[in-house]
This record gives sequence, C-alpha cells and structure tokens, in this order.
Amino acid sequence: MSNSHPKARPIPGNLPPAPESAAMPPSSWAKKTGFKPKFSGETNASDSGQISLPPRQKEQRDAQPDLEAGRVKATPLPVPPPAAVNGVDTVVAVPAENKDQTVVKRRRDSDGGTWGAKKDGSGHGANGAGTNGPRAGPRRAVTRNEEVIDVEDDGFAGGRHTHMKYELRDTPGLVPIGLYGFQHYLSMLGSLILIPLVIVPAMGGTYEDTSKVVSTVLFVSGVTTLLHTSFGSRLPLIQGPSFVYLAPALAIINSPEFQGLNGNNFKHIMKELQGAIIIASAFQTILGYSGLMSVLLRLINPVVVAPTIAAVGLSFYSYGFPRVGTCLEIGAVQILLVIMFSLYLRKISVFGHRVFLIYAVPLGLAITWAAAFLLTEAGVYSYKDCDANIPASNIISDHCRKHVSRIKHCRVDTSHALKSSPWFRFPYPLQWGTPVFEWKMALVMCAVSIISSVDSVGSYHASSLLAASRPPTRGVVSRGIGLEGLCSVLAGLWGTGTGSTTITENVHTIAVTKMGSRRAVELGACALILLSLIGKVGGFIASIPEVMVAALLCFMWAMLAALGLSNLRYSEAGSSRNIIIVGLSLFLSLSVPSYLQQYGISPNTNSSVPSYLQPYIVATHGPFHSKYGGLNYFLNTVLSLNMVIAFLVAVILDNTVPGSQQERGVYVWSETEAARREPAITKDYELPFRVGRIFRWVKWVGL
Repeated sequence: MSNSHPKARPIPGNLPPAPESAAMPPSSWAKKTGFKPKFSGETNASDSGQISLPPRQKEQRDAQPDLEAGRVKATPLPVPPPAAVNGVDTVVAVPAENKDQTVVKRRRDSDGGTWGAKKDGSGHGANGAGTNGPRAGPRRAVTRNEEVIDVEDDGFAGGRHTHMKYELRDTPGLVPIGLYGFQHYLSMLGSLILIPLVIVPAMGGTYEDTSKVVSTVLFVSGVTTLLHTSFGSRLPLIQGPSFVYLAPALAIINSPEFQGLNGNNFKHIMKELQGAIIIASAFQTILGYSGLMSVLLRLINPVVVAPTIAAVGLSFYSYGFPRVGTCLEIGAVQILLVIMFSLYLRKISVFGHRVFLIYAVPLGLAITWAAAFLLTEAGVYSYKDCDANIPASNIISDHCRKHVSRIKHCRVDTSHALKSSPWFRFPYPLQWGTPVFEWKMALVMCAVSIISSVDSVGSYHASSLLAASRPPTRGVVSRGIGLEGLCSVLAGLWGTGTGSTTITENVHTIAVTKMGSRRAVELGACALILLSLIGKVGGFIASIPEVMVAALLCFMWAMLAALGLSNLRYSEAGSSRNIIIVGLSLFLSLSVPSYLQQYGISPNTNSSVPSYLQPYIVATHGPFHSKYGGLNYFLNTVLSLNMVIAFLVAVILDNTVPGSQQERGVYVWSETEAARREPAITKDYELPFRVGRIFRWVKWVGL
C-alpha cells in the first residue's frame, strides 16, 4: 500500500521505512507456478512450515503472544509505536539486521480485544481475506528476513504453535499428562458415547444392550487410539465412532428386509452392520496402504472437505430438535446451558483453565440430569395409575395415553441399565454372533468410508499445524488412512455398530486445551480401556434420558457443521468461485436427498417408522426401480446421504473449475525428500521400534 495515504505517519526515530517493493516470501507452489498476488486476499502465502525458522535472539525471547489475555507481551522498545489508524494497530517495523527478528501483527477482534492477525497454516488470511482489509491503515509487506507470529482466539494459530502448552513429543510427567489426558477425553465425551445411544434403540435393543455397546465402544476407541498414535499418522487424534457412519447405519437398520422381524431384532441387524463395516474397512485399508490415497489427495482440498463435513452435521436436523421437543423443559434447558458455557462463559478461567469452554458438554449434562432427577423425585412427572414400563399400545386409559410421552421421556428412572449391568465385563470380538455379509449394504459402507477418509484428511492437516513441527507427508496421510481401515475392521469384529475413524471435534479440543502431546492421548486411551471393563460405567451412560441425548446431539452436530466449514480458512473464502461451489454443495446436499426421501410417499401414508427416522427408509420407495434389486438399494440409499451429494458436487466442481492454488487453498503437505532430511519431521512421524526401517521400501506409506 502506498505511503502517500493521507493518514499515513512516518515511523518515528532512526528506523528507516521499509521499501514498497519489499518481496514477500514465496511458497513452494508459488515458485513453481510463478503466481503473483494482486489483491489483499492473496498476500503473504507462506509455506505452512516447509522452512525451518531460526531461533530467536536473546533480546527477542520475551516477546511471546499471551492468548489468554488477548495481547502480545513484549519487551519495551526504545521507540514508541505509532498511533492506531481507523481502530487498527499499525505495524511496528523492526530493522532486519538479523534474520530472526520478529514482526508482531495485531488487530482488533470482534470482542473488542487486541488479537493477532488470523492466518492459517498456509499463510492465507482467515476467511480468505488478507490482513490488510478495507479498514486497515498503512501497511507494508513483510520481508523474508522477518518472522510473523500469528495469534488467534481460542488457541487456533497459523504457522506457529508456540502457544501450545505441550507439543507432539513433549512428556512433562505422569501426573500432568494424566490430568490433561483425562481432560481431553472428558471434553469429547459426547462424541464417544452418543452414537450407541441412538442406533441401539433404533435396532430394537434394550437398555442392557445399549450398556454393552457403550462399553464396547469405549474399549475399541481406547485400543484403536493407541494403534493410531503408534503406527498411524502418530498425531494426537482420538479414534472412535464417527457421525459419518451414523446416517448409513440408520439406513441399513431401516432396510425393508428388517421390517417386521420377529425375535431378537437387535442381534440380527447388528450382525448385518458388522459384515458391511468389515468389508468397507478392508476397502479403506487397501485405499490407504496401496498408495491410492496419495492419488486421491490431489482431489481433496479445503473447498471439498468443508461442505462434505458440514453436510454430515446438517443432515440430522430431522432428528435433533423433534426429539428434544418430547420433553421441552429438559431438552431446551440443556441446550441453553451448553450454549451459555461454551460462548458466554468461555473466557472465564479457573486455575488457568477455561473450564466452561472445555467441559461445556459434561457440565450441561450433569446440571440438567440433576434437575430432571429432582423433578422426578418431587413427583412432577408422576401420574396416577400410569406406568412408564407398559408399552403405549397396551395403555387403555386416555389419561395415561395423554401423558405417556412425558412419563417416558422426562423421567430419569425409566431405564434399569445401571442396576442390571454387571460390575465387570470384558468386551470380546463376535459377541453378537457371526457377521452376515450382504454386498449391497457393504457397497453403501464402502462409499461412506471414502467420506470418512476425506474427514480424516482435514483433521490431519489442522491438527499437525497445532501440535507437530510440520504437516505430514502424503505417505504418512496414506498410512494413517490405512490404519484407520484396520481399526474399523476391529470395530466391526467387536460390534460397535459403526466404523472407527478420527473424531473431527478432536482438533477443536487440541486448540482449546493447548495440549498436543500424543502421550496424554495414549494415557487417556489406557484409562478408557480400563473404564470399559467396568460394566457399571456403560450402564450409567446408557441410563442417560433420551431427550438429553438429543439435546447434546443438537450441539454436537452444530459443532461438526461449523468445524467442517472452518476448513475454508485455508482457502480464499471470499472468492466468488469458492462461494458458488460451497453454496451449491451445501444446498444440493440437503435438497437432492430430500427429493429421494419424499419420492413415492403420499401424504396420508401410515408408517410404523417414527417420523424422525423417515429419511432413512428411502430404500423402500426411492426413484430407482431397475430389475436389479441390489443396485436399486445401493443407488437409493447412497444418493439419499447428504454427505455423499456434497462430496460429489464439491470434488467435481473444485477440480474442473479453473482457480489458482491459493484461491483453492490446496493443502500443503511436507515433501518426502525434505522430510527425511529434517530431524523434527522424522521424529514426529517415524514409526516406533524401528518398524519404519523394515517397510522403508514402501515409499508411498511413510516418510
């Protein structure tokens, strides 16, 4: 920007102003393409960690970003900084006598505090905008002799991660790691336990069945997390049941062949799910370890990941609040509590920890559960001669029939899972019986496993910018996807009802807790395995009232949609190209499945399936009616899944519509040859026990 701006002020003192033609540090792709930025949204494209930063000089070590206080602490400069222009702090130029001197950029955020300029790991401005927006005062280009520290609220930071309390390979001690590991898993409680509480009742399972499945999920999650942090991507990512698998699982549960089953519906449907998950997981394993994932990575960019993951959360709108409405005074209060903790009280710290932000979900659940218990004990939901354990079809009294919904959903003593569950139970493989393999259901799950891989790619990139020294190589990403496939095979053998994958909310938890140590995640996984052996833990979780589960899901699905869209910070979100692609992907992901779900259903059709599960019976009435029943089932089911439509639209448009790599926000992965020469990358991602040396010839799944 020209120094002739009417409000521009010369920098006081003996510091000469930087020349206008100061070169910006080109990134690796810019070197290859010769791209030259021409507007504010395409400036400062750094290399997301490809270049090692030199250590600071002694006089600059005290300049550290203080994220909690929302300002930058620095040693006093001999020259006072210039006044703010248009409410934005101007840049303080430091003579670049040494390459390690620092420029700290600050601006006002929406909360009124002073924060660092938001940038992603590729150096792009947040939301695709450059740091010198329309309200900014005189700015100048950052020379390659200067280092930029980027600070963002709630722990998200771009090219630097100096704000992390513990990084990937840090091991501060058993007690701190144990506490942080427990905190990490507790903050993600909803992501771990909610899926079994949804699918088991949909399969006709009892509270005892739900308790067993919850214990199995905890056990498999602990084992697969240990495997992934040791032999997968090695990032501090928790493996567990994914919401990506929830919609296809509900579609399989409501398949026409399962309608009107007599006997134990739960075990029969669970065995079908197990078979489909095992085949799909084997496909994902081949996708990762064969190197095909490295090829697919060229098609997966933030503009593809963002609408795909957002569609996963948005697709469950028909389940969320309709279930909350069955007992509005309990469910709505819980939603409001979680919102209040996570937003209005998020900056309140207790002993240096933002407890309300980190524990918003468990705190909201505990308070609401206690209130519901008091109301139940006070007799608010007690109606004369009405029993909650009597099926609604057998209730004769009109008085009881009128209040049966409130009795069933508002009371906290309708479940006997805690009393009936044993104190000790070891989850074992094939506990529900031998899996049943049906090719049409397996094909549906194979399509979903690709979406799961797309979800994990975004999580790998985002978490590596926070916790690791550099992003992983394409081979490490392929290795992680391949191991996720093996972990899903274990989930299918043990019978969790869904596949195992990286939990997307994990990235937000790392950013908030500032804990990026893999040792903390591994210790928490060991604790999770021990808890899974205590049957009462599963029984306690299974006894959560259904309305509270729905209220938590409203928050978790909203978070999932937002976390998906947050991937756009790695691209030019203000570009008309990206706006159209993301908008079309999201709209069609809701509209096309809605067309299939409503096709062939008359308004007066009576169905035994509850209204909130109606979107998942599309296989019985979809528009595809060829002579091949299995093909009809596959097409009607897959094209009714919101995330599949979003992925297809986004990946086709993003890879066919012209756009610069910066505009598209292409993920920057570490180069294999450079990674092998970089000790930090090798220590972050190499396999333990020298296992990597045995498979060094397999170049596409490692460093």
